[in-house]
Formats: sequence, C-alpha cells, structure tokens
Amino acid sequence: MRSFFRTAFLAIFMLSSATVLAADLDKGLAAFAEGDYETALAECQPLADEGNVEAMFCVGRMYANGFGVPMDDAMALKWYGLAAGEGHGQAQYNLGIMHANGWGVAMSDAPAAGFYRLAAGNGIVEAQAALGYCYKHGAGVEKDLVKAHIWFDIAAHNDDLSSASERDSVAERLTEEEIFAAQRSALQWLESFEGSAMHADRIE
Repeated sequence: MRSFFRTAFLAIFMLSSATVLAADLDKGLAAFAEGDYETALAECQPLADEGNVEAMFCVGRMYANGFGVPMDDAMALKWYGLAAGEGHGQAQYNLGIMHANGWGVAMSDAPAAGFYRLAAGNGIVEAQAALGYCYKHGAGVEKDLVKAHIWFDIAAHNDDLSSASERDSVAERLTEEEIFAAQRSALQWLESFEGSAMHADRIE
C-alpha cells in the first residue's frame, strides 16, 4: 500500500512539474498584451503557483480588471501581494492604488502611502508622483511640502510632466533654503538609485 501511495505521489509530482515546465512566461505575457487572456492564464497561472514573480503580477492584473476571469479584488490582492513581497514595483504601486480606493480592502491612505514608498524605491515613476501627492496633502503621512517637492522633483526628472508642474506649485510655498535642500535631496536620491526599495526610506 505504501508503495502505491509513493508511486501515485511521484506521478502527480511529475505531472505537476511537466505542466509548469510546459508553461511559457513570454508566451503568456505576449498573449496578455494581445488580449488573449485565455492563453495568458493558461501559461501564467502554473508559473504563478510556483512563485514566478512576473507571472504572479500578470495573474493579479487579470483578476483586478476581469480579464479572462471574473473580476475579483480579493484574488488581485493575493497575487499582487505575493509579487509585491518579492519586490515587484508595479505590484506594490497597484496595491497602493487598491488601498487608496478601497478596492477589496477598507479605504486607507496610510497603507497606500506605504506601498507607494516601496514602489517609488523600485523606480516606479507613478508611485514617486503619488508619494509627492501624499506629502503635499498629508494623505497617509504627515503633511510635508519639502518632501512633496523632493518626490515631485524625482518623478519630474523621470519625465513625469504633471509632477514638474506640481513641484513648481509646491515651490511657491517654500523658502529658497527649503527649495535648495529639497533639490539637493532629490539629486542625491537619483544619483544613488540602484533599483532597491530601500532607497525610498532615505526620504522619510
């Protein structure tokens, strides 16, 4: 009997492994981009189940938007959360958006700002702009126009035009010394940026 169960377990394991090996991430992501969500799910789900970060993010996007599957915020949070835990910047930003809007969770600016910070540190320009907004309005963080200027400046240096306008608007409410300090901090952050989420913690 033990031999039977062992043989059956090995067969199931080999079948599962073969399914994962047969899955093709590039094919799945290409299918997603083309709107072929059936193929995208077939290719990405097995890889997501095995912990592939890009596959987890892809599956999260499908559930968040109802692409090829019923829209399900809980499932989107699950897969975004798993990808975010592995340092996926866009997943971190999307979690911030979901918390800010109350999609699948209670609406709350504090966790949203936390996820924006992680994503900003991973180079997600939209998150850098969002963090500037948080500091400008005191959304989830203590209001701080100097820090708002810093993050808007960082996003503006990454070609976000709206952030350039926001930075200039904030500058009108700062002293010359504060503007200089903010510009210096933004430049130092940009120069030291290496794609690590830890960089965002340098501007608290």
